[in-house]
Amino acid sequence: MLLRSFLISLGLVVLVELGQAQVLGFTLPPGKTRVQFPIEVYNNLVVVPMILNGQLPLKFILDTGVRTSILTERAYSDILNLQYSRKYTIAGPGGEKLVDAYVTNNVSLDMPGVQGRGHAMLVLDQDYLELRNYLGTDVHGILGYELFSRFIIEVDYERKTLTLMLPERFHEKRKFQWLPIQIEDTKPYVTVNLQMNDTTSVSAKLLVDSGASHGIFLETSSNPKIQVPQPNVVSIIGRGLGGVIYGQIGKINSIKLGKYEIPNVITNFPDPNTYMDTLKTSRTVFRNGSIGGEILNRFTVIYNFPGEKIYLKKNSNYKKEFYFNLSGLTIRAKGARLKNFEITDIRENSAAYRADLNVGDRIISVNGVSASELELNTVNGFLNSKPGRNISLMIERNSVRIKKEFRLEDPL
Repeated sequence: MLLRSFLISLGLVVLVELGQAQVLGFTLPPGKTRVQFPIEVYNNLVVVPMILNGQLPLKFILDTGVRTSILTERAYSDILNLQYSRKYTIAGPGGEKLVDAYVTNNVSLDMPGVQGRGHAMLVLDQDYLELRNYLGTDVHGILGYELFSRFIIEVDYERKTLTLMLPERFHEKRKFQWLPIQIEDTKPYVTVNLQMNDTTSVSAKLLVDSGASHGIFLETSSNPKIQVPQPNVVSIIGRGLGGVIYGQIGKINSIKLGKYEIPNVITNFPDPNTYMDTLKTSRTVFRNGSIGGEILNRFTVIYNFPGEKIYLKKNSNYKKEFYFNLSGLTIRAKGARLKNFEITDIRENSAAYRADLNVGDRIISVNGVSASELELNTVNGFLNSKPGRNISLMIERNSVRIKKEFRLEDPL
């Protein structure tokens, strides 16, 4: 699920200042031409270890769709007594919520074997995005273009490793399919062929967005051939600073990435009244939508921003079926250990809806396994495993424990 959305005013005003900050500098140790280190993957998002200012160990999402580093909560920068050059108070989407953000300069961002000096960073006053709650792990920030502009970056979703290589020492790998990308406004775009239905094909310009967990986002206003397919469901498809992002979800026939053609892809069609994501869009760059982690995690992906290419090699996830929220539940993890699983939304007419589950119910166990032994990733894995699977939930409602049973079903 896409988990962030920012206003145009915040994106443009802050990034002007960031552009004037000290030159960014990620470097490898002397004599090193490449480094590799472990990553974590949550809900199709790549999470990397980071040390802020040489003292505070944090975790950042690796995001091709943003230009500058973001710290999701001011409490972490306050621990280090970082100084802020500017403060912004911006209305969230719909004007209902005020978002406070700060710019801090000349910070260091280090990863295993990688040193980063002289960075500017955007700091949110509070964790408006609730990343830790909806990913089920402590995530503290987002890392973007500063890293991709310096290195060739290989993401191995299967082995869960990240490899950084100096561009001048990079050699193309013969087993990989490469595609041209265009770097516009610091973000990578790829042109692909989409088969919408049996008769309609579209050549679409898509943002390659490693920081979004969806498969494909398409904006119907960008091309009259892009229509919401039948069947489809109306559902929450993301969260932003102003709350939830709604849209319609359906399946298109296929997406073609060079020699790879992936069928029956879950595709999100956001409601333009609730969807704004200006850290990933530009007034000057046209696009039809984006391609996210649910597609990317089927490959080992190499990003070559300096050479404007992306390389793909399929992995064991390649033929995995696409399913959309077979239970109908949206769940967040709460508590210090993120072991309290609370239902925050139930799709109307879904299996969970008919089983009389309620928003606010707390999940005690899933198919007999105690929630204390599970992570949010695992709970969501149970609830989206395959159509027809029986699910037994023990929930707590108003201090009373109740057993609920239902069978997973594909709404598409």
